[in-house]
Amino acid sequence: MQRNTLIGLAAFGSLALLLGAFAFQHLGGLPPCKLCIWQRWPHAVAIPIGLIAVAIRGWLLPLLGMLAALTTGAIGLYHTGVERGLWEGPATCTASGGDGLSNADFFDKIVTAPVIRCDDVAWEMLGLSMASWNALIAFGLAALWWAALRKS
Repeated sequence: MQRNTLIGLAAFGSLALLLGAFAFQHLGGLPPCKLCIWQRWPHAVAIPIGLIAVAIRGWLLPLLGMLAALTTGAIGLYHTGVERGLWEGPATCTASGGDGLSNADFFDKIVTAPVIRCDDVAWEMLGLSMASWNALIAFGLAALWWAALRKS
C-alpha cells in the first residue's frame, strides 16, 4: 500500500472511533467516564496529523500519528484493567464542571449529577468493553502508522 493510503486509513480509523464514541454518548445515552474522555484526545490529535501528513512528506508526522494511536491504545488497556478490577482507577471518575456557577448552584449540580464510574462496563460486545475495543483497534491503527512511517 502507498504511504498516503496507509495514513488515510489510520486517520479515518481514528475519526470513525471518535464518531462512534460520540454516537454512543449522544445517541445511545451512555455518558463517558474520565478514562473514556482521555481515550478520545489522541484520536482527535491523530486526525489532523493524518490530514497534514498526506500533504507533507517525511517521517515525523507518521511517527506522531503512531504515538497518538499507541497512547489511546495504552489508555484503553489501562481502562480495561480498571473495568476488570485488575488495578485501581483514578480516584475522581466523576462528572465535573462549575465554571460561572454560584456556590449553591455548583453544590446542587454536584449532588444531582450522575456519577460515571470508570470501573463499570457500560457496553460490551463479544465480552469486550468499549475500552477494550478501542485498545485493539488503536493498536491496529498504530500498525498502519508504522507501515506509513517505514515508507516515509
